[in-house]
Amino acid sequence: MGAASPEATGTAETPDTPAVRQYWSAKRSHPDCLVLFRMGDFFEIFGEDAQRAAPILGVALTARAFGKAGRIAMCGVPHHSLEPYARKLLDAGIKLAVCDQVETPRPGKLVARRVVRVLTAGTLLEDGFLAPGTSARCVALCGDGQRVGLAALDVSTGSCQLGVVGAAMDSLQVGYQLAALEAAEVLLPEGSAFPPGSPAGTAITRRDPSRFDSDRGASLLQAMGAELPGDGSDGEALRLGQAALGALIDYCAEGELALDATFLRVSWRVAGATMNLDASTRRNLELLETPGGGTSLFQLIDRTLTPIGARRLRGWLGEPLSQLAEIHERQASVGELARSGARRVEVRSALALCRDLERLLGRCVHGAASPRDLGNLMTTLERLPDLARSLSGAESQRLTAIARDLEMAPLELPTLLRRALADELPAQARDGGFVRAGFDRQLDEIREASSGAREYLSQLEEAERQRTGIKGLRVGYNRVFGYYIEVRNAARDEIPPEYLRRQTLVGAERYVTAELREHENVVLSAHERGVLRELACLETLIAAITGEAARIGRAASALGELDALQALAESGVELGWVMPVIDAGLSLALVGGRHPLVEAGLGGGRFVPNDVSMDGESERVWLLTGPNMAGKSTFLRQVALICLLGQVGSMVPCVRASWGLIDRIFTRVGAQDDIAAGRSTFMVEMEEMALILSQSSSRSLLILDELGRGTSTYDGMSIAQAILEYLHDHSGMARRVLFATHYHELTALERSLAALRNYRVEVVEGGVGVEPRITFLHQIVAGGADRSYGINVAQLAGLPQGVVDRAAEVLARRESERPLGGGGDQEQQLALPLTPTHPVMLELEGLRVDGMTPLEALQKIAEWQRQAGESN
Repeated sequence: MGAASPEATGTAETPDTPAVRQYWSAKRSHPDCLVLFRMGDFFEIFGEDAQRAAPILGVALTARAFGKAGRIAMCGVPHHSLEPYARKLLDAGIKLAVCDQVETPRPGKLVARRVVRVLTAGTLLEDGFLAPGTSARCVALCGDGQRVGLAALDVSTGSCQLGVVGAAMDSLQVGYQLAALEAAEVLLPEGSAFPPGSPAGTAITRRDPSRFDSDRGASLLQAMGAELPGDGSDGEALRLGQAALGALIDYCAEGELALDATFLRVSWRVAGATMNLDASTRRNLELLETPGGGTSLFQLIDRTLTPIGARRLRGWLGEPLSQLAEIHERQASVGELARSGARRVEVRSALALCRDLERLLGRCVHGAASPRDLGNLMTTLERLPDLARSLSGAESQRLTAIARDLEMAPLELPTLLRRALADELPAQARDGGFVRAGFDRQLDEIREASSGAREYLSQLEEAERQRTGIKGLRVGYNRVFGYYIEVRNAARDEIPPEYLRRQTLVGAERYVTAELREHENVVLSAHERGVLRELACLETLIAAITGEAARIGRAASALGELDALQALAESGVELGWVMPVIDAGLSLALVGGRHPLVEAGLGGGRFVPNDVSMDGESERVWLLTGPNMAGKSTFLRQVALICLLGQVGSMVPCVRASWGLIDRIFTRVGAQDDIAAGRSTFMVEMEEMALILSQSSSRSLLILDELGRGTSTYDGMSIAQAILEYLHDHSGMARRVLFATHYHELTALERSLAALRNYRVEVVEGGVGVEPRITFLHQIVAGGADRSYGINVAQLAGLPQGVVDRAAEVLARRESERPLGGGGDQEQQLALPLTPTHPVMLELEGLRVDGMTPLEALQKIAEWQRQAGESN
């Protein structure tokens, strides 16, 4: 990394040389971008842009004189390895304008340059910028204060999703949509708040509100013949979605990207069609990433063979289905592929030969395809008929529909490409040599003329040696002087008069002849004309591909869906999972349930399975107690993961599994803080709990682990009890709740809450001493724990025995002093000295409970607890 020299203080703003004028023209046209300016074999960066970029890129900052403009700070990167350097700048939140050479450089002539691409986090096409199995969407949001229109575009694949969120822009619901879409960049009207709960690191681009033009979006939808949603959405809500789409169209146009109506595939995000998972749930269940770098759920089940399939499977995991018909349809497809091993093998064999058809098509539509891209698209299209035949006779409606879409791919296109493309294809079109001989008559004539001249040049050396008698004569070529005849100085007297001196060397001279120049011009001009002709052929082939974009795109989508379906079938069979039964009830019954990630880490046969059974009516809340490290959190998470997998359409790690449809899964697990925002662990915990209580329904599954740990014992226990009672008593609350706690005193609630059941993680005590050692059995059994076993766990962790013994003595004294009843299954209610005239009781009598939010209720309980303690 270099530092700026004292001289490197000039800027590129002072136009002087022709090249600087070109650069500054590009900079004026893209003032919010860092301009990458092609000069020869490098992309150069000038002035303040260079001073900003050099430390990020890890390259030296230098300076160069540009006429009267003086010395200008600059740095550069090789043009052939632009992508990794550009990725660093994009990751730093910098937009890039790529100003490239658009003609072949010629000596003494200023090469034409223009901005050919604007690179932003959400508008990337090239493989070097994109992870194959992940999406990088650009999402535009347009709100009216009560609702937010949403348009999410993956420019690399043509996938475009439109929807409306029934909440304000600054709501968590909007942020969860951005997380589900894996938004890389968000377009917002100037002055709009950025939604909380959005993915970390999302690039934010603010645009003039006039850019959010609903008429522009409606025109594109009309050109595509896209059908409006039939879910009863009102006209104003649709206009919000169209306005968001209008902003995307405008943004892509600025970035030199055209949104072709035949390439885009628009779908509507129907409210309630999928689970709206909050950020906490995604993090706690380790769906796509893990904080410690371990195996995520996606990595565990990913048996896809194409990048399209991997992206589809990631999307399914992030948005499990919440409608029975769609779940059963996907289950039927996965189940059929799981049962038919021969069909699955045939499908996987064909898929293994397919490439990323979606992104290959995307680069063709956007004019960024290389000859190798066309070759990969050709070979993939050639595989689709075999893939469709492998589904012949399928019973599942989805598999039959997939086969139909695969058969729609244009069969004549791979034939054209096979006839046009050479066997060996260059990475860059300007390298030439990618068009097969015989495809284009004009190109063949150019090559034939060049071949004759090359043959003359190859024979010239021997012919001139014989004609002149100069044995050491040599014919050569370099990029500066072209072709030449070189003669050592010892034979200078034998040089014929028609030889014209071109260059003097130490010990030799280089010459040309009129005939040599003539053939040189033929060769060089033929090469340039040949490359130009090949580029014209490439444009013709790309036009043929884009003309079939709709059919190819539909086949690509079908290919991705099939790959994701077979991956679920393959992983389910390989892992020994079963297909769950999901119905319209409210029950939850898992027999021999296992945590998929923990089981994979332990190895087969070592994980202790557990059951869970609740009918959603007479039994709907499980209060789980037991020592830390005994497996409470693992059990809770495994139930959530099993239900999530099932509603993705996957088989699940159980002996038997059935449950009623779940609309949302909420998890409140572990301690998290947000120090940057001034939010403590306890505040984060309470905000998440308030969200859960306000958004869950009777069909939701709630996973609550160790509530109330971030505050004092009495405060935490009071809040935990109040939440349990609220969940139990309110009819609209979730009917399937797993509540783990180390407050074993709460087990007394089983007496007063009819639908609550106590369960514990079984342990065996043994050994001698004040605190005997315990053994974790990891089994969930009926009944509550009579203590928390915290000191036992401390002993297992290796604390000195003297510390352990003293802790046991302190605990015994404090338990005898605290205002609580007995332990275990005896009644244990919080003994707060409240009289009918106590201020808390008076306030409670006049409190309007129906008008309070869950968070306000929790805060009021904490306030009462403090007042009650002060009265003791």
